[in-house]
Amino acid sequence: MRFFGDLYRRFASLFHELAKFGTIGALAAVVHFATGNILLIGFGWGPLTSQTIAVTLATTVAFLGNRFWTFRHRSSKTLGREYFLFFVMNGIALLIQLLCIGFTVYTLKLTGPLAYNISGNIIGVGLGTLFRYWSYKKWVFLPPEAAQVNPNTGLPDWTDEAGNDGASAPGPQSGKGIDVPVADMSKPRVNGQAVHRDRT
Repeated sequence: MRFFGDLYRRFASLFHELAKFGTIGALAAVVHFATGNILLIGFGWGPLTSQTIAVTLATTVAFLGNRFWTFRHRSSKTLGREYFLFFVMNGIALLIQLLCIGFTVYTLKLTGPLAYNISGNIIGVGLGTLFRYWSYKKWVFLPPEAAQVNPNTGLPDWTDEAGNDGASAPGPQSGKGIDVPVADMSKPRVNGQAVHRDRT
């Protein structure tokens, strides 16, 4: 039990993130499943058209949930970029699902509702979900950028917006750089004390 406790503490943030991603994914899957079947069976639309509309609606639900809940701890300064890349990645995932449906319907000649749901809503959604989670973390919801490192000191660059020199870290109160005195190494030292020589 201790092993599992240590494992959970080590990957707690990942587990929580996966749980939120799964919850949003389940909600989007319900929207996707219901919309696709209503359009296909209820309105008699084609399988590819039904799937495209269902995925588009479910993608909108998934973006809102993931942006403002699952990955809200990640950078959100470029919401337009995230929105665009989110739909690009979901377009690729949609292509994966359409390939599964197209292979089943037009190659295997299985045109019933059962074949449609297995190929599109189980196999296609499963493969698409794996691709989505991987691509979201890699390209869409990126972590906050770390402070740039000053190549001369190897420390974070604290240069402010006014362009002031930020080679030294800001002090706790004034916000200015801390001046560190430099010892005079030109004089001989014994046990850390400077030795003054008498000139005769």
